Amino acid sequence: MIVTDDNILAEAERWTRGGRKVALATVVETWGSAPRPVGSHLVIDDEGNFLGSVSGGCVEGAVVTEALDVIEAGKPKMLEFGVADETAWKAGLSCGGRIKVYVEKVD
Repeated sequence: MIVTDDNILAEAERWTRGGRKVALATVVETWGSAPRPVGSHLVIDDEGNFLGSVSGGCVEGAVVTEALDVIEAGKPKMLEFGVADETAWKAGLSCGGRIKVYVEKVD
């Protein structure tokens, strides 16, 4: 199966209807070279299972970790990843760009 953003949203709905606690991460802004475009999604459940992509590599792992906090607390988060930005998270982009990812709980 080829995973598209439409598949990911449908899967988020299916996981939620199946009783899983779910968060949706969405790329909302990019600057420079970024591995995934604005609107890319990653769906994460409360057991750490995920589908889709917002970047790849260590950024994806950091988004999954933050999504688990969002599922637990119910409060959305805006995450920013980049290379030279002093406020960047621990994970960075090797391509030299920056991305912002919005993570929200799906009810």
